[in-house]
Amino acid sequence: MTAGEVAAGGVAAARVEPPVRRRRRFALGDYLLPAFAALAFVYLFVPIAYTFVFSFNDSGKSNLVWQGFTLDNWANPCGAPGVCGAVVNSIQIGLIATVAATAMGTLIAVALVRYRFRFRSTMNLLIFLPMATPEVVLGASLLAQFLNFRVNPGFWTIVIAHTMFCISFVVVTVKARVASLDPRLEEAAADLYASPVQAFWRVTFPLLLPGIAVAAMLAFALSFDDFIITNFNSGNTDTFPKFVYVSATRGIPAQANVIGSAMFLLALGVVVLGRVLSRRRRAA
Repeated sequence: MTAGEVAAGGVAAARVEPPVRRRRRFALGDYLLPAFAALAFVYLFVPIAYTFVFSFNDSGKSNLVWQGFTLDNWANPCGAPGVCGAVVNSIQIGLIATVAATAMGTLIAVALVRYRFRFRSTMNLLIFLPMATPEVVLGASLLAQFLNFRVNPGFWTIVIAHTMFCISFVVVTVKARVASLDPRLEEAAADLYASPVQAFWRVTFPLLLPGIAVAAMLAFALSFDDFIITNFNSGNTDTFPKFVYVSATRGIPAQANVIGSAMFLLALGVVVLGRVLSRRRRAA
């Protein structure tokens, strides 16, 4: 056997030897992080689970103690006096405020990103003030203004208040979308003899539409869910959050739990549908 063959055999033997496996050290973080994540999810979803479970409670006059399982609450969600009227008011207020806030907020976002004008930086700062102001202060200030102008609180004062604080959230959401667009697309449209209006509706607006849709859903959720500002400026008009607050002392009616559970399932369905459509677009 030659020296070359011996060397080759040694190299082959070295290659065949299994690698030395090091024992993985015990890391406390590997167990703490999943445990904290599980506790966080439990903390978040226990109230939702409670609401969903007690929507099937055969409660009668009080919904504080479990009395038995029934489907009557889901079959007749308007069984509790005033609950459906409050929900209708919340939906109407939310839709009107969402349309108004989305329209104005989108225009403000486009102006702040695409145009240069005096006090632009000041406006960028002021747009965050309604988001940073405590709702108690905001609600009380709006009520004082309505009373100074001798406007009785009611349905339309709630609409004005909700539109006001929703605009900031719409601007922030749409502004991020506008900033991510390539301005050369509008320049290309102008090179193809498109007017500024045509370039906006045929190029810019379709690209902004996903951000506008997200901003509109956020505005509607904020409006439908608001209690503090609504309580200051509602007068005798009841919304769903006000109805729940007033009913909480004797136990929220099971029908209110039904409506809350239905709204949660609807929102969850919208999120799931959005994720499915997004994955299909990426796959395509």
